[in-house]
Amino acid sequence: MTQDDDFLTGRIARIPAPDHDADWERLTTQARIAMTRAYVPYSDYPVGAAALLEDGSIISGCNVENASYGLTLCAECTMIGALQMAGGGKIVAFTCVNRQGEYITPCGRCRQLLLEFSAETMHVRTAKGATTLEALLPESFGPRHLEMNDLETR
Repeated sequence: MTQDDDFLTGRIARIPAPDHDADWERLTTQARIAMTRAYVPYSDYPVGAAALLEDGSIISGCNVENASYGLTLCAECTMIGALQMAGGGKIVAFTCVNRQGEYITPCGRCRQLLLEFSAETMHVRTAKGATTLEALLPESFGPRHLEMNDLETR
């Protein structure tokens, strides 16, 4: 079975051990702690997210709901905000969890958000195991597709 076959059948491709030293247990613990800070009075579905950065530090976030629903922030959104406030960096490993501490997979919007701040090879821990962001967001478009000259002239 090829990677394309995996995509067509909805399977998340399994990958060998990451090239970095992602401590998935520590990362998951941080996501579970973040989940306890979630503000979810409408859905009662708390989510926590955590990411390992290239420098070895971990950043986390939780979902924050809003009465208008459309303004709700996913855990990945608050995590990326915290990342930027802390000086930025590139994500090498990421996970998110629900109230039961179970791994959940980021939605499409959040996958795109993660791509913006990802290292060349970023790994995501899901209920089916570790995979790459590329496998979760095939044929994606992100900052690496833009020429720096285009960005500098805007």
